[in-house]
Amino acid sequence: MSKPSKDRMLWMYRKMVEIRQFEEAAGTLYQSGQLPGFLHLYIGEEATAVGVCAHLEDADYITSTHRGHGHLIAKGGKRDRMMAELFARTTGYCKGKGGSMHIADKATGILGANGVVGAGIPLAAGAGLSAKLRRTKQVAVSFFGDGATNQGVFHETLNLAAVWALPVVFVCENNRFGMGTPQREHQRVEDIAVRAPAYDMPGVTVDGNDVLKVYAAAQEAVTRAREGGGPTLLNCDTYRFRGHHIGDPGTSYRDREEVQEQERKRDPIRRLAAVLTEKEGVTEPELSTIEAELAKDLEDALAFAKNSPEPHPEDALQDVYAGAILP
Repeated sequence: MSKPSKDRMLWMYRKMVEIRQFEEAAGTLYQSGQLPGFLHLYIGEEATAVGVCAHLEDADYITSTHRGHGHLIAKGGKRDRMMAELFARTTGYCKGKGGSMHIADKATGILGANGVVGAGIPLAAGAGLSAKLRRTKQVAVSFFGDGATNQGVFHETLNLAAVWALPVVFVCENNRFGMGTPQREHQRVEDIAVRAPAYDMPGVTVDGNDVLKVYAAAQEAVTRAREGGGPTLLNCDTYRFRGHHIGDPGTSYRDREEVQEQERKRDPIRRLAAVLTEKEGVTEPELSTIEAELAKDLEDALAFAKNSPEPHPEDALQDVYAGAILP
């Protein structure tokens, strides 16, 4: 496994900052009544999406979750079109019809965020089967939470992926809570990676808030899948700094001091910034310049979204696979 170059680490830093800025802005916009729909913020978990997607090509696939903004940005999603989707505008990725939990973009291999727990897991297996049959060397990655590993579809899909040696990487973002239920109360295993040997595939647990450790583990898993070695279960131990959803303070089922300690010690952006400044010769002003550039880009994305047209009622039945016209 090769150590990422300085330029690659700076790319990962930029991506994590892109995600953090987008999520903070989206949260503020929602709470001020400017956004419709609902939000599940990815703040604190940025290292998992970025560390994995750093190894993916444009033609590779991902499937996402209800907490999917970070995955989309890490895979190459543009913040202006994502913000437009959150505003339900026609310039959004799904023309304003999908909203936060259902953004998809075929051009970048984003097969869709999904509001159903675990529902993206079999979709990634289908994409992997397609790639294998077409012999394209494409890889599919499925992101999901710890709660999804209790779903029947998780076990069925891992079994089938192993039997058919599909080029899929299953990435569990274990943020330790299924909504407000601690992991220890909804499953007996502590390390979700131990479920992998039952399907004769590698299971790896890594610090999901350290982007360099995620990068190293994902490099091995993605390379294995691309070279025909079959699937891997990658369990990323992470932590969301906000509640389950935008209206959840996250303090009724989590100790406030625990959350503060996680933010202080395990913030993935600060951790990578420390590596860049202490070991790679990057100065703090250089990092501040990156953050300022991305903040200006986000301002432009927000202006794009707000100035975009709203959908017309007559477009409601466009872009659907099936529908009925009622008398």
